[in-house]
Order: sequence, then structure tokens, then C-alpha cells
Amino acid sequence: MAGPNGTPGTPRVLRAMNDRAALDLLLEHGPLSRTRIGKLTGLSKPTASQLLARLEAAGLVHETGTSEGRPGPNAQLYAVNPAAAYAAGLDVTPARIRAAVADVTGRTVGAFELRTPGRRPAQPVVRQVTDALDGAVKAAGLTRAELRRLVIATPGAFDPGTGRLRYASHLPGWHSPSLLDELAAALPMPVEYENDVNLAAVAEQRLGVARGHDDFVLLWSQEGLGAALVLGGRLHRGWTGGAGEVGFLPVPGTPLVRHVTKANSGGYQELAGSQAVSRMAAELGYDHIPTGTHAEVAAALVARAVTEDTAQAGVLLTAYATRLATGLASLVSVLDPELVVLSGSALTSGGERLRALIQAELEELAASRPRLVVGEVTEQPVLRGALESALAATRDEVFDTLALR
Repeated sequence: MAGPNGTPGTPRVLRAMNDRAALDLLLEHGPLSRTRIGKLTGLSKPTASQLLARLEAAGLVHETGTSEGRPGPNAQLYAVNPAAAYAAGLDVTPARIRAAVADVTGRTVGAFELRTPGRRPAQPVVRQVTDALDGAVKAAGLTRAELRRLVIATPGAFDPGTGRLRYASHLPGWHSPSLLDELAAALPMPVEYENDVNLAAVAEQRLGVARGHDDFVLLWSQEGLGAALVLGGRLHRGWTGGAGEVGFLPVPGTPLVRHVTKANSGGYQELAGSQAVSRMAAELGYDHIPTGTHAEVAAALVARAVTEDTAQAGVLLTAYATRLATGLASLVSVLDPELVVLSGSALTSGGERLRALIQAELEELAASRPRLVVGEVTEQPVLRGALESALAATRDEVFDTLALR
């Protein structure tokens, strides 16, 4: 963990490593006493005291009350100083931009939503982004200059070679070759761009059911059908950023979709995307099919089918599970993941009942048999993943006490 100002094994580097270990423990466990930090890190009481003094002087920790309920004098507790740094995330869709700001502990301190309906953006994209970000910053009581990093989540992916957004023709205004330069000029902090489904996987890996798993696939069904691939603990993005764009996957059961990028769809999307659920329900004679976006309608119909003990509901869920398992079989046959996480409202609304049906179908269609689980991060998972990604980089920067000396 040596930096430019130290070499491995030197006292300065070892101190910096101990500082980071203590900060990570405070993030994980919350307020801790000097004695507890010493036990968890293996440091002596004097060394733990020196460590806390360094971190307090650097503004990274602060005193936060005393321990109670134990024999003897109450011990002073220390916690990470939430005001040490702030980071932001944006979740961009054709209908709206959600923005949030979190302090370095991960607590969301400000949020804002900017509606962006219509085929053509009413305002330039740079203005939309800055307006959404400023709304969240204002709600947090901060200024743009106080943000250390911003992560923007979009459908598709920015091609690393050309800088242009690919696989997301439905996102108006985001396809200019100069867009990234314009955003960089307008925003005073480092900005990273990531695929929305990849960030949902980041949220599950750090906060949800994929914690402790280095190899998993996240299948996502919202307005679009997509996947995130985590291999060896790292997101696999592919040569152009298009890894995981499984909506374009040719699958049996639907005609071949030609020129998929122009159609912005493919066989798996047509077979098992959220729009297919309302079609299946109509074919089964469902009454009172709700209105709304494809994802909203699919989630409502699946949730209804789960609670109904009728033959009609059983047929809908089984047919949907078969369609989902058809595409998953191709993925797991190639990737052989340990785990498949079902995420997005069209999938999580089916809960355990839908999960079990997909698992049973997949075990008949694929040679490998990964375990299927329902995602736990259901409250704005893409935005939460954007914040987690921004916070990880921010903490690496801010918690590097070697750089402070």
C-alpha cells in the first residue's frame, strides 16, 4: 500500500495502513472506543491513541459521545466525521434524472429528481445534469465545489474509443461526440460514467445479496432487460462497454431481430422484457390490466399473480419464468456463475415464488446450476450503486493519510 511518499514496511506506510484499517472498521461498525479499535486492529492502547489523534487532527474522525451500560467509567467513542467528504450520484433515464449526495459515511444527505419527459430534451443535457445535481446539492446544504466525485449512471455505455454513448438510442440528447467534454467543462469535480445495470450490481455486491461473492450475474428488468457480469470481483464491461446488453440476445421463441441497435431491442427483450408481461396477461384474458410504463405494469401484474391462487395466475408466472430462464440458460452456460441476482421491479415483485419457478426452469435448460436469489437493494438500486461507486473512490482519496504528510 505504499504511495509516492513512502516504501512498503516503513513506519509512515504502516501508520497509513493502520489509519485506513481503523477508518474502515468505524464505517463498518459505527462508533468505537479506543480500546475496541485497538482490539480489532491488534494495536496497543498507546498506538491506538496516537492513531485516533492523527485522524482527529486530519478531520477524519470526531468524538461522538461515550459508551454506557458497562462497569467502570464510560469510554469515549469515535466515529468517522461525515463532513470529511461528500460524493454524488445521478441515475439518468429518458423520463427523469435522479440525483443524490452522500457524506463519506454513506448517508444520503440530499436528493432531487428532475423530470425529463419527451423525445427531445427541453434543455441541453449539460443543463439537465447540472440542474439535477444542483437540486441535490442544495437539498444537502452544500455547494458543487464541496463534492469530491460524481458518478453518472446511464443506460448503455460510453464507448472508451469514441466517447459516444452506445446501446441506448432511447436516451435523447446523450449521443453528441462532444458531450463528455462539455460535461467535464461544466462540472468542477471528477466525473465517472457507468452503465445503470452495472451500478445495480455494485449496490448488491456492497450492500445486498451478492456480498462476499466474486462471480455473479445480475439480471435486470425494468423498462429494458439487461445484465451485469461480475467476474473475479470485478465488473466485466467488454471491449466497447456492451457486456451485459442481453436484451439484444437472440433466443428461441421470437423471430430474429435484425439491426438491433436501430430497433433498440432484440430477441430476449421481446421474449421476456417487461412489455411482454402485459401481452401475456392480455392473451390469458386478464381483466383490469393497469396503465403506466412497461415496468410499472409488469411489476403490478406479477405482484398480483403472486398473491392470487388461480390457474390464470399460475400460467402467467410459469410462462414468464420460462421466458426469463431461456435467456439465462445462455448466460450461465458460458459464464458458469456462482450466483444469479434477480433485480429490477419486474423481477423483484415476483419474490420467492417467481424466483423458484425460474430456478426450476433453469435447472432443466442449463448444464450449470447457479443459485438464484432476489436482490435486496430495491430502493433506487441504480442511484445507490452510483453513490457507492463514488464513495469508494472518494474514500480511497480522502482516507489516504500518507498523502496528508
